[in-house]
Formats: sequence, C-alpha cells, structure tokens
Amino acid sequence: MKIRIVTLGCKLNFAESSALMNTLICRGHERAKAGEAADICIVNTCTVTDTADHKDRQAIHRIKRENPGARVIVTGCYAALKPAEIADMLEVDHVVVKPMDAFRHAYSRDDRTRCFLKVQDGCNYFCTYCTIPMARGRSRNPQISEVITRARKALQEGAKELILTGVNIGDFGRSTGETFYDLLRELDNIDGDFRIRISSCEPNLLSDEIIDFVAHSRHFAPHFHIPLQSGSNEVLKIMHRRYTRELFRERVEHIRRVMPQAFIGVDCMVGVRGETMERWEDYLNFVRTLDVSQLHVFTYSERANTRMLEMDLEVIPMRERERRSKILHSVSNEKLQAFYAAHRGEKARVLWESKRVSTSEGAQMYGFTENYIKVSRPYDKARINTFEDIVI
Repeated sequence: MKIRIVTLGCKLNFAESSALMNTLICRGHERAKAGEAADICIVNTCTVTDTADHKDRQAIHRIKRENPGARVIVTGCYAALKPAEIADMLEVDHVVVKPMDAFRHAYSRDDRTRCFLKVQDGCNYFCTYCTIPMARGRSRNPQISEVITRARKALQEGAKELILTGVNIGDFGRSTGETFYDLLRELDNIDGDFRIRISSCEPNLLSDEIIDFVAHSRHFAPHFHIPLQSGSNEVLKIMHRRYTRELFRERVEHIRRVMPQAFIGVDCMVGVRGETMERWEDYLNFVRTLDVSQLHVFTYSERANTRMLEMDLEVIPMRERERRSKILHSVSNEKLQAFYAAHRGEKARVLWESKRVSTSEGAQMYGFTENYIKVSRPYDKARINTFEDIVI
C-alpha cells in the first residue's frame, strides 16, 4: 500500500515517524510520492498546548481532504491523552495508543543530513502545567551499547550530524544503571568525520562535568538547548521545576567560560497561573541579563488533569499572555541578531543541507555551523551533506 505520514510536534516525534515508515517499507509498503494519493495516512500528533491540539485536528482534516479514499490512523501524544475525542472525528478510522512500558528505538533521517537519534523516552518530573508524562509514561532508555549500534548504523547510511533526542535526555540511564555522561563519552569514541548535538537538557541535569566534556570533545557541537520556563523563582516553585534561576545562570555562565562561541537556546513559558505582574517583570529583567543566543517562547494554555488547575492562583487573561509572549519574542530577536553579529567574519565549519530554495539571487542552499548559525550559498548539488570551512 501507499503510505503517507504527517508528523507534528517535537524532533522525537519525527524520529519515531521515520522509524515507523522504515518498518512499513520493510514489510513491503511504499512511501506515497508528492501529489500521489495514499492508501493509508498516519498522523503522529503533539499535545504540548491547546494550539498543538488545534494543529493536530487541522492536519487530520487536511490529510483526509487530500486523500479522500485513504484510511486515516492517528497516533502520538494527543492520541494517548484524548483517544475518544479523536475517535469521534469523522475522518478518523483508527486511533493507536502505543504502550508506555516499553522503549521503541527510532531515528530520523529524511532528505537532510541530520539524524535525530532517540535515546530516551518518558518523564518522571510531573511539572504542574505539563501533560507529557501522562502521554509518554515514565523515564526509560535503552542500553548505551544499543544506542552506539544505532548511531553507527546512521553514520554508515551517510548521516554527518547526530542529534540526541528524548523527552528528558539528561535522565538517561535511569532504567539501565548508566548515566547521560557515560553515553556522551561512548558516542564521542566513535571514529569518523561527523558531529553530535545535544537537544533540550534540564539545567539541573546539565552538570559542569558534561559542559566541560563537550568543550573538549571530538564530535560534540558547542550548542545547548536549556529549558528555563520562568525567570521568577516563585513561579518556578509553582511549576514544580527542580532548579532556581541562580542555578540556571550558573550553567549559562559556565558554558560561556569554556565555550564563548556556543549557541545557547532557552525555552521560556509566559502567562502561567500565578505569574503576577510583579513576577513577570522580575522574569523579564532576568532574561534580559542572560547571555544566551535565542529564546523559544511558549504561551501557557490550561491542560486538563494538570495540578496547576487545582491551585488557587491568579489567572492571567489570554490577551495579557499574548502581550508577554510578544515582548519575549522581541527580546529573542535582539539576542539572536547580536549573536550573529558577534560571529560575522569568523571562520567556521558548515554542513550543507539538501534543500534547494529559490530566491531573487537565484537558487540557494543552507547549512549550519557548529554553533548553529544558519548560512547560505548558491546551490551546488555536489556540496550536499559535506562539510566546508567558511568565513561567516
């Protein structure tokens, strides 16, 4: 049969969708080509916010319109939390909820040079605003030896960049008696010309030992993604986060000491219950003083069955949440432009990707430097999936 998979949400979902497609192809099915009607359409969903749920439903409607004769299967986090709601949709034929007591290996490599390698799943933190532990289950991971085998396979298939993904990857080793640091050391021992990026890692799990290791490693890129969520200690307590803003600043400053050139992305949430005007202004002032490269801003939305809904806290009107979001997006843009400007004229090593983009200057191709600066050049097919030393 002809199969089409639509994936929403995080890189972990993309890795799992890729693994699913590979399994189906191995069983004799085919990937539906662009413009070709599919027999089976699979929608792999996200449920991190109300907006994500809305995008899931839009994707289900759209894929049925584009493939009216196909059977539609819905899976992923939205399916895990609200299977009945999805099953009531006229377009949906099946809802598949994957078991949460097993670890499923996955890595994603489509037409790009990067490979998203799943190393962990689930979360034991149960932050008061979050439903992901309910959708993904408890923290679990494979043995380091299994991860190394899959990393080698991805590299043998041509990947030049591995991105370690999971729900809470710093918690790696909980189910196998190993540690995330152990995993990084073993991955760095693999021979070859490639690089590795660490996806989002909790600040309380991103130890100085890990930071120092990345700074002197063979393959790890100077690139960190660290969730802050709030710059107010009072709000962090409400969220049941496991660190203070002082610890977060220490992590950022340590990275800057040993890797001044590093890209540091930060997750920020605005408008949660209890984020009073005083706490918001304190949060904003803190973020402005952080020496980071970019903010990834999320507007809080109420999620059923989360503990925050049971707390007697000030509810922030949606219009005010959106205002705060716009302010942080503006701060993020300032930080990103300053980061780019600081590195203009420097030597760097870029990995060129396959996407061809038409511009007023002709066809262009894009790539990323070690510290995640996006650069472009005239399209040259021969350069796809190759490293090149450049001046930014």
